[in-house]
Amino acid sequence: MKKLVLIALCAVGINYSAFAQYDPAFRFGVKAGANLSNINGNDLSLGSGGNAFNFKDNSDRTLGFAGGVFFRFGKDFYLQPELLLSQKGAKFDFDNSVNDGKVDVRFSNLDVPLLFGVRIAKFFRINAGPMASLRLSDNGKLGDSFNEVTGSNSKAEFNNRLAFGYQAGVGVDFGRMSLDVRYEGNFNDIVKVNYNNATTAAQFGRKSNLFQATLGFAIF
Repeated sequence: MKKLVLIALCAVGINYSAFAQYDPAFRFGVKAGANLSNINGNDLSLGSGGNAFNFKDNSDRTLGFAGGVFFRFGKDFYLQPELLLSQKGAKFDFDNSVNDGKVDVRFSNLDVPLLFGVRIAKFFRINAGPMASLRLSDNGKLGDSFNEVTGSNSKAEFNNRLAFGYQAGVGVDFGRMSLDVRYEGNFNDIVKVNYNNATTAAQFGRKSNLFQATLGFAIF
């Protein structure tokens, strides 16, 4: 039994040394994890004769998937672009709405962050940088609710499929494995609704924010 324990400890030590020595100037790998997202923005009054499209507190965050590939150039100072499929959303309560005033909105986005980072000690990293986010699809619930609240003859048109924002966070490397925790915010609206009918025209916009945690593995 003692020999088996000794052999196992030696194997762990050998694997640890092999992973700890992995420290290239270029990395390419895959990563996957989860988002906890929310969407905040202004309320909208539709003028005389129109309903108010007012959001109540939506402090609850929506859980979504995040995953893709990353490239890292450099060691102590590095540049890390990524391509990520990212699910975002929020849970809204309306003062006036269908579905008991509750709507669960979800989006699928292609995110392209470009992070500038610095490594502290051997394993710890700090990084931040700009990000572009292209909305690929959504479940339509926000638009459906908007149209039902504002009247059967109204039409809400969603634009701003491309949004710009930033990511900032920390990471830890252990050989080929990595763990990243980040905060993400937007500079412009990720969803902007143009509303037009015979009596009034109005707009309202929404900005997203999220916390993201991912595990990565460097293929080379």
